[in-house]
Amino acid sequence: MIFGLLGIVIVAAVFAPKLWVRHVMGRHSAEIPGMPGTGAELAVHLVEKLELDGVTVEMTGENQDHFDPITKTVRLSPGNYNGKSLTAVAVAAHEVGHAIQYDRNERLILLRTRFAPVARIAERIGVMTFMVMPIVTAITRLPHTAGIMIAAGLLCMMTAVVFHLLTLPVELDASFNKALPILTEGAFVAPDEEPAVRSILKAAALTYVAAALADLLSLWRWLIILRR
Repeated sequence: MIFGLLGIVIVAAVFAPKLWVRHVMGRHSAEIPGMPGTGAELAVHLVEKLELDGVTVEMTGENQDHFDPITKTVRLSPGNYNGKSLTAVAVAAHEVGHAIQYDRNERLILLRTRFAPVARIAERIGVMTFMVMPIVTAITRLPHTAGIMIAAGLLCMMTAVVFHLLTLPVELDASFNKALPILTEGAFVAPDEEPAVRSILKAAALTYVAAALADLLSLWRWLIILRR
Protein backbone atom coordinates (compact mmCIF):
# COMPACT_ATOMS: atom_id res chain seq x y z
CA MET A 1 0.00 0.00 0.00
CA ILE A 2 2.68 2.48 1.04
CA PHE A 3 4.87 1.47 -1.90
CA GLY A 4 1.94 2.01 -4.28
CA LEU A 5 1.18 5.46 -2.86
CA LEU A 6 4.86 6.36 -3.16
CA GLY A 7 4.74 5.31 -6.80
CA ILE A 8 1.73 7.55 -7.47
CA VAL A 9 3.50 10.51 -5.85
CA ILE A 10 6.66 9.90 -7.90
CA VAL A 11 4.73 9.57 -11.18
CA ALA A 12 2.81 12.78 -10.45
CA ALA A 13 6.03 14.59 -9.52
CA VAL A 14 7.69 13.43 -12.75
CA PHE A 15 4.98 14.39 -15.19
CA ALA A 16 3.77 17.63 -13.56
CA PRO A 17 6.98 19.62 -14.35
CA LYS A 18 7.10 18.26 -17.90
CA LEU A 19 3.49 19.21 -18.52
CA TRP A 20 4.06 22.66 -17.00
CA VAL A 21 7.13 23.28 -19.18
CA ARG A 22 5.22 22.27 -22.32
CA HIS A 23 2.24 24.39 -21.29
CA VAL A 24 4.37 27.50 -20.78
CA MET A 25 6.30 27.03 -24.01
CA GLY A 26 3.15 26.38 -26.02
CA ARG A 27 1.21 29.22 -24.44
CA HIS A 28 3.70 31.81 -25.66
CA SER A 29 4.59 30.23 -29.01
CA ALA A 30 2.13 32.27 -31.07
CA GLU A 31 3.65 34.54 -33.70
CA ILE A 32 3.80 38.18 -32.60
CA PRO A 33 3.14 40.83 -35.26
CA GLY A 34 6.00 43.28 -35.36
CA MET A 35 8.55 40.93 -33.80
CA PRO A 36 11.79 42.11 -35.48
CA GLY A 37 13.25 38.66 -36.06
CA THR A 38 13.09 34.93 -35.53
CA GLY A 39 14.75 33.02 -32.73
CA ALA A 40 17.60 32.08 -35.05
CA GLU A 41 18.09 35.65 -36.22
CA LEU A 42 18.23 36.84 -32.62
CA ALA A 43 20.76 34.13 -31.73
CA VAL A 44 22.98 35.07 -34.69
CA HIS A 45 22.70 38.76 -33.76
CA LEU A 46 23.69 38.07 -30.14
CA VAL A 47 26.60 35.87 -31.17
CA GLU A 48 27.94 38.66 -33.36
CA LYS A 49 27.20 41.43 -30.84
CA LEU A 50 28.82 39.59 -27.94
CA GLU A 51 31.73 38.45 -30.12
CA LEU A 52 31.34 34.78 -29.27
CA ASP A 53 34.08 33.54 -31.57
CA GLY A 54 33.35 30.33 -33.45
CA VAL A 55 29.75 29.99 -32.24
CA THR A 56 27.24 29.09 -34.94
CA VAL A 57 23.45 28.67 -35.00
CA GLU A 58 21.55 25.81 -36.62
CA MET A 59 18.21 24.02 -36.54
CA THR A 60 17.76 20.72 -34.68
CA GLY A 61 14.93 18.31 -33.90
CA GLU A 62 11.73 19.12 -32.06
CA ASN A 63 12.20 19.83 -28.33
CA GLN A 64 15.98 19.44 -28.62
CA ASP A 65 17.08 23.04 -28.06
CA HIS A 66 20.59 23.12 -26.60
CA PHE A 67 24.10 24.50 -26.89
CA ASP A 68 26.76 22.04 -28.03
CA PRO A 69 30.09 23.04 -26.43
CA ILE A 70 32.08 20.63 -28.60
CA THR A 71 31.05 22.17 -31.92
CA LYS A 72 30.18 25.53 -30.31
CA THR A 73 26.71 25.43 -31.85
CA VAL A 74 23.43 26.93 -30.65
CA ARG A 75 20.79 24.44 -31.79
CA LEU A 76 17.14 25.46 -31.89
CA SER A 77 14.06 23.37 -32.62
CA PRO A 78 12.15 24.29 -35.83
CA GLY A 79 9.51 26.36 -34.03
CA ASN A 80 12.10 28.37 -32.13
CA TYR A 81 14.49 28.62 -35.07
CA ASN A 82 11.91 30.00 -37.49
CA GLY A 83 9.40 31.41 -35.02
CA LYS A 84 8.74 35.04 -34.15
CA SER A 85 7.28 34.40 -30.72
CA LEU A 86 8.21 35.06 -27.12
CA THR A 87 9.09 31.41 -26.68
CA ALA A 88 11.37 31.50 -29.73
CA VAL A 89 13.35 34.56 -28.65
CA ALA A 90 13.51 33.54 -24.97
CA VAL A 91 14.76 30.02 -25.72
CA ALA A 92 17.25 31.40 -28.25
CA ALA A 93 18.58 33.85 -25.66
CA HIS A 94 18.76 31.06 -23.06
CA GLU A 95 20.89 28.86 -25.31
CA VAL A 96 23.12 31.81 -26.18
CA GLY A 97 23.42 32.25 -22.41
CA HIS A 98 25.12 28.85 -22.30
CA ALA A 99 27.46 29.95 -25.08
CA ILE A 100 28.37 32.96 -22.94
CA GLN A 101 29.09 30.68 -19.97
CA TYR A 102 31.52 28.62 -22.04
CA ASP A 103 33.09 31.70 -23.61
CA ARG A 104 33.83 33.03 -20.13
CA ASN A 105 35.03 29.61 -18.88
CA GLU A 106 32.64 29.78 -15.95
CA ARG A 107 33.37 27.11 -13.36
CA LEU A 108 29.91 25.55 -12.99
CA ILE A 109 29.36 24.99 -16.71
CA LEU A 110 32.82 23.45 -17.06
CA LEU A 111 32.15 21.12 -14.11
CA ARG A 112 28.86 20.08 -15.69
CA THR A 113 30.57 19.30 -18.97
CA ARG A 114 33.18 17.14 -17.26
CA PHE A 115 30.65 15.34 -15.09
CA ALA A 116 28.08 14.64 -17.83
CA PRO A 117 29.89 11.65 -19.42
CA VAL A 118 30.49 10.16 -15.97
CA ALA A 119 26.78 10.46 -15.13
CA ARG A 120 25.73 8.83 -18.41
CA ILE A 121 28.14 5.93 -17.95
CA ALA A 122 27.12 5.48 -14.31
CA GLU A 123 23.44 5.33 -15.28
CA ARG A 124 24.14 2.64 -17.90
CA ILE A 125 26.21 0.64 -15.43
CA GLY A 126 23.38 0.90 -12.91
CA VAL A 127 20.80 -0.44 -15.38
CA MET A 128 23.16 -3.22 -16.47
CA THR A 129 23.81 -4.14 -12.83
CA PHE A 130 20.10 -4.60 -12.17
CA MET A 131 19.67 -6.63 -15.37
CA VAL A 132 22.46 -9.13 -14.66
CA MET A 133 21.94 -9.33 -10.89
CA PRO A 134 19.62 -12.40 -10.97
CA ILE A 135 22.08 -14.27 -13.18
CA VAL A 136 25.14 -13.36 -11.09
CA THR A 137 23.30 -14.20 -7.87
CA ALA A 138 22.25 -17.59 -9.23
CA ILE A 139 25.78 -18.42 -10.41
CA THR A 140 27.71 -17.28 -7.33
CA ARG A 141 25.13 -18.33 -4.70
CA LEU A 142 26.82 -16.02 -2.26
CA PRO A 143 24.49 -14.66 0.45
CA HIS A 144 25.32 -11.00 0.07
CA THR A 145 25.70 -10.79 -3.72
CA ALA A 146 22.21 -9.44 -4.37
CA GLY A 147 22.46 -6.78 -1.66
CA ILE A 148 25.85 -5.58 -2.89
CA MET A 149 24.68 -5.39 -6.51
CA ILE A 150 21.48 -3.55 -5.58
CA ALA A 151 23.49 -1.01 -3.58
CA ALA A 152 25.92 -0.55 -6.47
CA GLY A 153 23.11 -0.17 -8.99
CA LEU A 154 21.28 2.38 -6.85
CA LEU A 155 24.46 4.38 -6.35
CA CYS A 156 25.14 4.46 -10.09
CA MET A 157 21.61 5.50 -11.02
CA MET A 158 21.49 8.15 -8.30
CA THR A 159 24.59 9.68 -9.90
CA ALA A 160 22.47 10.66 -12.91
CA VAL A 161 19.79 12.15 -10.66
CA VAL A 162 22.36 14.21 -8.77
CA PHE A 163 23.89 15.37 -12.07
CA HIS A 164 20.57 16.74 -13.33
CA LEU A 165 19.91 18.53 -10.04
CA LEU A 166 23.41 20.05 -10.01
CA THR A 167 22.76 21.53 -13.45
CA LEU A 168 19.93 23.69 -12.10
CA PRO A 169 22.21 26.60 -11.02
CA VAL A 170 23.78 26.55 -14.49
CA GLU A 171 20.36 26.69 -16.14
CA LEU A 172 19.06 29.44 -13.86
CA ASP A 173 22.19 31.48 -14.57
CA ALA A 174 21.70 31.08 -18.34
CA SER A 175 18.09 32.19 -18.01
CA PHE A 176 18.15 34.99 -15.46
CA ASN A 177 21.74 36.28 -15.34
CA LYS A 178 22.36 36.02 -19.07
CA ALA A 179 19.21 35.81 -21.21
CA LEU A 180 16.83 38.04 -19.25
CA PRO A 181 19.15 41.09 -19.05
CA ILE A 182 19.93 40.69 -22.75
CA LEU A 183 16.25 40.64 -23.69
CA THR A 184 15.11 43.45 -21.41
CA GLU A 185 18.06 45.83 -21.55
CA GLY A 186 18.39 45.33 -25.30
CA ALA A 187 14.67 46.07 -25.75
CA PHE A 188 14.14 42.81 -27.61
CA VAL A 189 10.89 42.37 -25.67
CA ALA A 190 8.40 44.99 -24.50
CA PRO A 191 8.09 45.76 -20.76
CA ASP A 192 4.62 44.24 -20.61
CA GLU A 193 6.01 41.01 -22.10
CA GLU A 194 8.62 40.57 -19.37
CA PRO A 195 6.42 38.45 -17.03
CA ALA A 196 5.77 35.98 -19.86
CA VAL A 197 9.46 35.91 -20.77
CA ARG A 198 10.35 35.18 -17.15
CA SER A 199 7.97 32.22 -17.17
CA ILE A 200 9.50 30.88 -20.38
CA LEU A 201 13.03 31.25 -19.05
CA LYS A 202 12.03 29.50 -15.83
CA ALA A 203 10.59 26.64 -17.89
CA ALA A 204 13.78 26.44 -19.94
CA ALA A 205 15.83 26.20 -16.75
CA LEU A 206 13.62 23.53 -15.19
CA THR A 207 13.89 21.04 -18.06
CA TYR A 208 16.79 19.37 -16.23
CA VAL A 209 14.74 19.10 -13.07
CA ALA A 210 12.13 17.22 -15.09
CA ALA A 211 14.93 14.96 -16.34
CA ALA A 212 16.08 14.31 -12.78
CA LEU A 213 12.55 13.35 -11.78
CA ALA A 214 12.34 11.04 -14.80
CA ASP A 215 15.49 9.32 -13.56
CA LEU A 216 13.83 8.89 -10.18
CA LEU A 217 10.85 7.26 -11.89
CA SER A 218 13.18 4.87 -13.69
CA LEU A 219 14.84 4.05 -10.37
CA TRP A 220 11.47 3.44 -8.76
CA ARG A 221 10.50 1.05 -11.58
CA TRP A 222 13.65 -0.97 -10.96
CA LEU A 223 12.88 -1.11 -7.26
CA ILE A 224 9.42 -2.49 -8.10
CA ILE A 225 10.99 -5.17 -10.31
CA LEU A 226 13.58 -6.12 -7.71
CA ARG A 227 10.96 -6.24 -4.97
CA ARG A 228 9.11 -8.89 -6.95
